[in-house]
Amino acid sequence: MTLTDTRVDDSYPTRITGKPEHLPRTHPTVWGTEADGPLDGATLANHEARGYTVVDQLLSPGEVQTYWQELVRLSSGDHRDDERVITEAKTGEVRSIFDVHETSELIAELVRDPRVLDRARQILGSEVYIHQSRVNYMPGFKGTGFYWHSDFETWHAEDGMPAPRAVSCSIALTDNYPFNGGLMVMPGSQRTFVQCAGETPENNYKSSLKEQRVGVPSEEDITKLAAEYGIDQFTGQAGSALWFDSNVMHGSANNITPYPRSNIFVVFNSVENALREPFAAIEPRPAFIAGRDSTPLTR
Repeated sequence: MTLTDTRVDDSYPTRITGKPEHLPRTHPTVWGTEADGPLDGATLANHEARGYTVVDQLLSPGEVQTYWQELVRLSSGDHRDDERVITEAKTGEVRSIFDVHETSELIAELVRDPRVLDRARQILGSEVYIHQSRVNYMPGFKGTGFYWHSDFETWHAEDGMPAPRAVSCSIALTDNYPFNGGLMVMPGSQRTFVQCAGETPENNYKSSLKEQRVGVPSEEDITKLAAEYGIDQFTGQAGSALWFDSNVMHGSANNITPYPRSNIFVVFNSVENALREPFAAIEPRPAFIAGRDSTPLTR
């Protein structure tokens, strides 16, 4: 399939040359029902409206400690030749490690844990597979944030994800305070697809994973969205989880406190939403960033 062929039925055109617009979302946020999983009807309705759900104490304190030790193990050693390891642009410290469900037996078990997998299936109303997994490190004093963005805009443009039928699960392994770079979300913003301007550079992922400059909304767009939807922040104890829609506008600030903020981040995509050729890039990003094997996850 060619790039032109892919764009014929593109409901979410982006990386355009003209003035970006705000397009209405044409797909639901929640695809399943109360009977499909552990989330009750009120929680699903709230997720449909706000685009995110917080689950407190998804992991026990003992599990948090186990996974924290796994993060330490994964970040140790020499990573200079491993593309899956993303370092901070200024300090060279580890920022993220991708594809961890393939390199860590513990995380491979976690993504199949009923507490995680059943919620993903319920929200997306289908069997699911892993589009992306990573661990994020935001150390005290040195952790840099992520500018406002919609994940789906990038996954659509650069990975070829047809529709926003994907959900992310961010599991906190450290306490999330209002002051240590906690994730900010605009509740309800998943109902609006914000186009971005500019062509996608070749191998854009090599720089965007350190600091995203292409595929981000303008300050004018962010101002309009904030006025319409407001801003919430994910705070909570280690072990809490944030489930959020692929098109929710979100971002985080730098962490200048002594308190680190680290998490396990897993993206589930519906098997009925398998990737195509990119909608606005020359070639797809590597599989360690965007999995193209849509085999359903099993326990």
